[in-house]
Amino acid sequence: MREQNPNVFLVDDDASVRKGLSRLLRSAGFHVEAFASAQEFMDREPFDGNVCLVLDIRMPGYSGTELFKQLCKADDSFPVVFITGHGDIPTGVQAIKEGAVDFLTKPVDDEKLLSAVQDALARGAVERERHIGATHTRQLLRTLTEREFEVFTYVITGMLNKQIAYDLGISEKTVKVHRGRVTEKLGVHSVAELVRLAEKAGVEPANIPTS
Repeated sequence: MREQNPNVFLVDDDASVRKGLSRLLRSAGFHVEAFASAQEFMDREPFDGNVCLVLDIRMPGYSGTELFKQLCKADDSFPVVFITGHGDIPTGVQAIKEGAVDFLTKPVDDEKLLSAVQDALARGAVERERHIGATHTRQLLRTLTEREFEVFTYVITGMLNKQIAYDLGISEKTVKVHRGRVTEKLGVHSVAELVRLAEKAGVEPANIPTS
């Protein structure tokens, strides 16, 4: 079914390039949507799925690099494979440094393009899974009270209950209660699991001054 196919968005102002690459990608089993400009692509309704963007660097108006920078600002952007003219190779190299999957020079080699698209979709799937996991974890953390979250940031440092109690100026019994609620709400059973959740959500441990 069409919904199960990988998706490729192709953006190039050259109609012959769009036609040729679209035919190649479809013959390899991809579902392709082609756009004649970066603006046309941006006007498309948001897409929620694993997708690769094959993007020409140099286009009239809104360039491929400008579109790439805009996408990089998005919280859930997707992988990009650039196609460039020989004069744009330095720009392609810079794009790789900034996070693009690959850049290919025109005329594009068929096998290299298909390989780059496969790599991009594989990377996108991993990143999408990471993003979904991080979002779910942050939602779980929002169920904690302010004090529970504070205790959580101390627990992931490896501190004992009595050390946390002393640092926060509360009783050890109170720390145990909060710690129990944290583990219950987050559905974990060990400090190691709490640490992994913190890393997934990007939570920093409590800043414990050293003496």
